[in-house]
Amino acid sequence: MYEIIMNSLDDTESFALKLANLLEARDTITLEGDLGAGKTTFTKVLAKELGVKRTVNSPTFTIVKQYEGRLPFNHLDVYRLAESDEDLGWDELFYGDAVSVVEWAHLIEQDLPQERLGIEIYQIGENQRRFVLTPRGKRYEALCEELIK
Repeated sequence: MYEIIMNSLDDTESFALKLANLLEARDTITLEGDLGAGKTTFTKVLAKELGVKRTVNSPTFTIVKQYEGRLPFNHLDVYRLAESDEDLGWDELFYGDAVSVVEWAHLIEQDLPQERLGIEIYQIGENQRRFVLTPRGKRYEALCEELIK
């Protein structure tokens, strides 16, 4: 587990840029945190750094939005699936060529790839956020080591 304090949106953008440059096809990032902690804001910045030109917004009502960039990009917000056993073709999403970011990922824990990067975002001040990174698998351990250099 790794912890990083972001003191501003600029810090978050720098972190997202660094992460985007390390991502590869099939990478999965899960995001957790309270409402308003910055999950969607982080996702927008990450998508921009991956070369997504379209406006990225919360897919709350559609669950999955897909974008083109340097790598295909899937943005999932599974909040509405809390009481559902619905299979939305997870294998195609997670094991295709895209980078996937999943907000409220704990709600589909059983469907997630075993290896992934978990990021929890906590608001600790008006502009401060605490990011807790939990890598699952050697690839994500190495990615975290590179991120905190």
